[in-house]
Amino acid sequence: MPANVHDGVFITCAVTGGGATTHKSDKVPITPEEIANACIEAAKAGAAITHVHVREDDGSPSRSVEKYEEIVDRVRSSDTDVVLNLTAGMGGDIVLGGVETPLPPNPDGTDMVGATERVEHVRKLKPEICTLDCGTMNFGEGDYIMTNTPSQLEAMATQMTEIGTRIEIEVFDTGHLAHAKSLVARGLIPEPVMVQLCMGIPWGAPDDLNTFMAMRNNIPDDWTFSAFSIGKNQLKFVSLAAMAGGNIRVGLEDNIWLDRGVLATNGDLVERAATILEAQNYNLLTPAQVRDNLQLTKHA
Repeated sequence: MPANVHDGVFITCAVTGGGATTHKSDKVPITPEEIANACIEAAKAGAAITHVHVREDDGSPSRSVEKYEEIVDRVRSSDTDVVLNLTAGMGGDIVLGGVETPLPPNPDGTDMVGATERVEHVRKLKPEICTLDCGTMNFGEGDYIMTNTPSQLEAMATQMTEIGTRIEIEVFDTGHLAHAKSLVARGLIPEPVMVQLCMGIPWGAPDDLNTFMAMRNNIPDDWTFSAFSIGKNQLKFVSLAAMAGGNIRVGLEDNIWLDRGVLATNGDLVERAATILEAQNYNLLTPAQVRDNLQLTKHA
């Protein structure tokens, strides 16, 4: 299937994530105020959507509803418009006890909670978009497993739909995309459907061209998709995703570098992505245009 080249693309900025990046770069935001300011910075640089995680004060990943609430309040009360996309990926982390004694799990790093608790911040804050990590996988880190069972995903998708938040399906491998199609076919994820291709993450789909195009060519024509890679290939995927008919994701969740030896801010990465796109005559979509295209509901 040939790629459908289009003129209008939107940029998502994933401003912090939950990974061990804060000790590598002092530009990765940690506090709710810093994360909210990063969202505003990214929006001013050209991002239509900001993808938000929260962190504890020491930089470790968090699920604090109160921290999400502070970020959302700060962004919504600012004079900068941006679509808010809150992760619902936290709460599915298992670290096994070791290769010979996998059970019980290691409490250091294990954070497994039920579907309802995983979407509590979505229920309370009603962001325009939230993410659904559509599968279980290794992340190349010892005994750690990102865990999302079929029954958990069905329950979370059902609750997200009842809340009225648009689901961004995050797929890390080919089987995740097949599962996403099943959820949509069964009515658990409503249209319009949006999907994010997460490339180059160990040990999911590698970010080589053949794998990317295999993933892209299996996305239904009426779905909206974005794509990104991590590290040094993040900015290369700006052109690749757009040329393949998709949208863009950059940000410090996935890459902390602007150039060799130069640490980036979120604004830097969005500005660089915007420059790449505008040099190729793409039109950057505004938050209002994205809301219209994806039928998003903006809450006060």
